[in-house]
Amino acid sequence: MKMIVAGREPVTATEFIELALGIDLELFTGSATESAVERAARLDVAHEVLADLRESDPETAAYAASLLRTLPMKSQPTGRRPRRRARRPAATGITAGPAVAA
Repeated sequence: MKMIVAGREPVTATEFIELALGIDLELFTGSATESAVERAARLDVAHEVLADLRESDPETAAYAASLLRTLPMKSQPTGRRPRRRARRPAATGITAGPAVAA
């Protein structure tokens, strides 16, 4: 049986949730590539939508609020180098004995 919501057939689980709940998931979760200004604007809109949802659909509002607490995965490098481990010198098979004075 095909799942059809509002005349559209969702392809992914994310699309199904978006169509079924009527909310844009990226509005609440964000994108890994958004700038700080874009993030601030997105969060302003998300909080306004969340306030409206709390009045009209408390269950969807609770789900949207939980999405706000998630963080997008960062795909950009942070500018830090990975930590390197110090190497131990290879064993030569010679053991150190007592020093002999000549």
